[in-house]
Amino acid sequence: MAEDLHILLKGCIEYNRMSQEKLYRQFYPALFVLCNKFFDDEQDIITALNNGMMKVFNNIEKFDAKKGDLAGWIYVVVRNAAISHVREKRKQVVTQEITSDLQIESSINPFKDVPNETVIHFLNTLSTTTRAVFNLFYIEGYLIKEIAVNLDMKEGTVKWHLNEGRNKLKLTFNNSVNSKVYAQ
Repeated sequence: MAEDLHILLKGCIEYNRMSQEKLYRQFYPALFVLCNKFFDDEQDIITALNNGMMKVFNNIEKFDAKKGDLAGWIYVVVRNAAISHVREKRKQVVTQEITSDLQIESSINPFKDVPNETVIHFLNTLSTTTRAVFNLFYIEGYLIKEIAVNLDMKEGTVKWHLNEGRNKLKLTFNNSVNSKVYAQ
């Protein structure tokens, strides 16, 4: 860990507000992008990010540099805060569940080799819960069972959201291809 980061970490452990602000500002851009993969509403993005950073500051003394780097630890804490925020928002929305066995092909990642801006643009077209499921499955690599546990939903509901997201992706892709053909 760099000396400056070590000093910053020490200040955060001592609840020094200036150190906390510097750490927040240092990681803000990357964490904003992370939370933007879960939410399209800026208020939800900021809420998830801030909730995560509060957990970081309240638990910073638990960080162990021997187990990993600080950036990775902060990423996981903020990602978990975003998942919690999705879970809270999900309680406000009624979802459907697929009871039949859908074949979910985890080996085919529609976002492989796609620029980050394109991924975020697509995710912005999805509802909050579908976006979170799609993000956790395709980008974070979670299994359906893990997503169900983390978002407190049934596996069939996770499959429904994956199906919904893939259908929207196909529609978006078809519209994109058609618009390019007609533009020529």
